[in-house]
Amino acid sequence: MLRSSSDLPLADAADHAACRAAIRAGSRSFYAASWLLPAPVRRDAYALYAFCRLSDDAVDTGARRADAVPILRERLARAYAGRPWDAPADRALAEVVARVGLPLALPAALLDGLAWDTEGRRYPDLPALLAYAARVAGSVGAMMTVVMGQRSPEALARACDLGMAMQLTNIARDVGEDARAGRLYLPESWMREAGLDPDAFLAHPRPSPALAAVVARLLRAADMLYRRSEPGIALLPAGCRPAVRAARLIYAEIGRSLARQDLDPVSQRARVTGSRKAALLARAGLPLAAGGVPWPPLPEAAFLVEAVTALPIPAAAPLLPWWDLSTRAGRFLDLIEILRERESWRDPAPS
Repeated sequence: MLRSSSDLPLADAADHAACRAAIRAGSRSFYAASWLLPAPVRRDAYALYAFCRLSDDAVDTGARRADAVPILRERLARAYAGRPWDAPADRALAEVVARVGLPLALPAALLDGLAWDTEGRRYPDLPALLAYAARVAGSVGAMMTVVMGQRSPEALARACDLGMAMQLTNIARDVGEDARAGRLYLPESWMREAGLDPDAFLAHPRPSPALAAVVARLLRAADMLYRRSEPGIALLPAGCRPAVRAARLIYAEIGRSLARQDLDPVSQRARVTGSRKAALLARAGLPLAAGGVPWPPLPEAAFLVEAVTALPIPAAAPLLPWWDLSTRAGRFLDLIEILRERESWRDPAPS
């Protein structure tokens, strides 16, 4: 049973270890990419992920699903007040908030999106779905950008693009799993245009050429956002770029894997093999192309950018050091070897 206290210490080594375990169990793709982050940023990324994970789990699988979001909002408020609940993720989040000045509007947007999940909200068109993706994933991209020490409107807009692209990829991959749980995220207007009745599909999810067409359309929307996100990676501190690029490449590959299985997200779950992840991790370390179109943020994500840029910049933290090249090379080699070993085990854990 969780308890709150005004005199709890902030995160200790055991709390950070618990946060690291959460990402390792919850997302192999993010965990692999996180190895490429500088250690201080990696620790903060684990803290953010752990709080996001427990929030998602409370809404998805909690016994008191209807009460989950109000409780999570209370926990978030306590973390921002410096009086976190007695849980590793809460203490770790409170520490990050205090150190980097993370705007409350960003994690609050995540909880708003999760509240939509508890309502069973469905999405009539792509803009409505993008509004959801901005809250549950664009917010995470913006939070990570702040943690990395970058607050420019351009970097934040591109981070929101990346988070939203990843969410669209998740939705495409999980159509069958979501439908069997009574959830539908595909744009309903797209389904009707393809000849699918949303209610009938939700009652009896099955693969079909019509469903494949809708999934392909969603993946094209995700690819557009992945392309928009790419120039933002070059705006991040040098030591953070390989990890973010690795996450972008691995998640985009999930969509390609889905295409290779005939765009059928009902009968099987698309995954990226360990050997393919290793190749993408190696590619993430290559030099980035310079420049790019300075797109404004998507309308659905503009409020996230404004939430950061409207606030005064907190006192400067020490700049992240350039990553020692020998350390970078060793970390890449270690990752590639680990992923190859995992591929030989054929572990079905989520990508």
